Amino acid sequence: MAHAFIFPGQGSQFSGMGKNLYDTNSVSKEMFEQANDILGFRISDIMFGGSDEDLKQTNVTQPAVFLHSIIAFKTLQNARPDMVAGHSLGEFSALVANNVLSFENALMLVSIRAQAMQRACEMNPSTMAAVLALADEKVEEICSAVTAETGEVVVAANYNCPGQLVISGTIKGIDIACEKMKAAGARRALVLPVGGAFHSPLMMPAKEELAAAIDATHFNDPVCPVYQNVVAKAVTNAAEIKRNLIDQLTGAVRWTQSVEAMIADGAKNFTEAGPGKVLQGLVQKINKEMICDGVS
Repeated sequence: MAHAFIFPGQGSQFSGMGKNLYDTNSVSKEMFEQANDILGFRISDIMFGGSDEDLKQTNVTQPAVFLHSIIAFKTLQNARPDMVAGHSLGEFSALVANNVLSFENALMLVSIRAQAMQRACEMNPSTMAAVLALADEKVEEICSAVTAETGEVVVAANYNCPGQLVISGTIKGIDIACEKMKAAGARRALVLPVGGAFHSPLMMPAKEELAAAIDATHFNDPVCPVYQNVVAKAVTNAAEIKRNLIDQLTGAVRWTQSVEAMIADGAKNFTEAGPGKVLQGLVQKINKEMICDGVS
């Protein structure tokens, strides 16, 4: 019976995140202070006392969620995952947990990623929307049709669980697609309060910037498989992990498919490390027989 560790992405942040870890664990405190030094600003102060608006800034959100996740994981004694996965940003946390990346290198890459994504959002005003209770194939079909008919970018971006798929694209394209989704029978097609079209071709400028940083960073072969977002299968080769991590910025997060692959490969227990319980809920919706818990 394999034990999988999973790591959340952007959107799971909250004011006060990580403060209990800082106050009660000396190793955690050291890691927070190390992160403050690496980033060049006191991200711990924003995490512990910043407003929700402060935490929504991409250059803060991504390193904050990563930092909380890894420190929570490190507090577990004898944590030996049989497999790991992360949702979008969470893939960087997963790669620290299976020793592919050092904490320091991963934090630097996350910071570069966040800043590059912020710049890409400013270059291409865009958004995302959650589509509920419509078959994945129908969502994909409508996205393709809108793009073909209008020239606007609209793609399936996050396959979160059966009946919950997030689409990504230009503001006009998403508005048109949402109307078509509802007409096709979606229970809801709701534009999300995000800064841009993550996991779409509109992130290409960020992908190019991140690729240069990833290519210059040393990756170890993992101690256990990582189920990466863009391929939704076990990966154990460092060079392949690099390619998939780069492709993730413009490719879909195939979370449903990744969890299904982990279960097929023997996973029964899933532990979410980091803020919130979103991924535990998604795993349960994918397969209610899974045993889920979390550490934060």
